[in-house]
Amino acid sequence: MKCIALLALLALAPSAAAQAPKSAFDYAPKYNSDADEPTQFEEARDVQPPAFPGDATLVEINLGPAATNKYYIDAATLALGDDGVVRYVLVVKTSGGATNVSFEGMRCATLSWKHYATGRSDKTWTISRAARQEWRPIENKPTNPHHAVLSRSFFCPQGNPITSADDGRNALRLGRHPNSI
Repeated sequence: MKCIALLALLALAPSAAAQAPKSAFDYAPKYNSDADEPTQFEEARDVQPPAFPGDATLVEINLGPAATNKYYIDAATLALGDDGVVRYVLVVKTSGGATNVSFEGMRCATLSWKHYATGRSDKTWTISRAARQEWRPIENKPTNPHHAVLSRSFFCPQGNPITSADDGRNALRLGRHPNSI
């Protein structure tokens, strides 16, 4: 009899897994209000690179003491598209003196990123062939963790995209988004 009562209580109680808070890397599909099926993602067409970055608008992203390169986001280029993609210019300054500039996008719903264009030394852009390819998963790699840090701490707090470019610029100014885990 006690066993049946215990089983009934367990069936009524919510599971511990359902109560556990989601991490920044647990993402549920986005649902629309008119249907029970996930909405289909449609990327904005003809995404063009912004104006080439200048040093005055670069904000350094701290990746910790083990990082040998310096990573910057051009705050002036940060944008949240109508398609929900956070787009930005990333500048990487290597310890050897090289500077790499790229225009990228990040999808918080799928924890993925895409490379749209590479900056050239004459301050022009070369459109990437990868821009026409699939989105790449964001991995927390020990050697280049910048995409994982950008998603978790700045552009996708708790798995949701920033609410606006100003929201993202505020996160950059503060050193992390106030809602990040």
